[in-house]
Amino acid sequence: MLHVFLDYATWKSKLNMILVITDLRFILMEECSLFLTQGTFKSVRDAYDRWKKANDKAHVYIMASMSDILSNKHKIMVTTRQIVDSLREMFGQLSIQIKQETIKYVYNARMKDSQSVKKHVLNMIVHFNVVEMNVVVFDEKSQVSFILKYLPKSSLQFNNNAEMNKIKYNMTIFLNELQTFQSLKR
Repeated sequence: MLHVFLDYATWKSKLNMILVITDLRFILMEECSLFLTQGTFKSVRDAYDRWKKANDKAHVYIMASMSDILSNKHKIMVTTRQIVDSLREMFGQLSIQIKQETIKYVYNARMKDSQSVKKHVLNMIVHFNVVEMNVVVFDEKSQVSFILKYLPKSSLQFNNNAEMNKIKYNMTIFLNELQTFQSLKR
């Protein structure tokens, strides 16, 4: 069973990395609450179309990465979130010890000055995913907060700017901004 869980954890981590890099991760966090009718405003229709297009892309990424048996089972599911929830139910049960170790890692992870921002953020995303598989969910805002909190002292200017200006980052923009900051420092 542990082998199946670790395979699932690896798959989920890789999927989340792809979704973060392509700015599609919100699909796993948000349900589309928009309903189209005959008199729907263009702005609502456009928002729905953007959500639908993002869901379709994420759906393709997931279906392409699954075995044929799992792919056939999940073909009828409309949203990416439904597929991920179903897979979590099938494969994502963690032991209490793994859950505790992962939460401890998240709370104690510190980025080193010499470490790549991208590597650190993606590593944190992996650990957030492992915790999430056991129904402990860190929303995206909390994830960004944890990462910001444990940046090295050399990133204090970035951190202060984010706090003083009350910048609300999604994970993709956060990663891009942090990488830009790190490259400008060098």
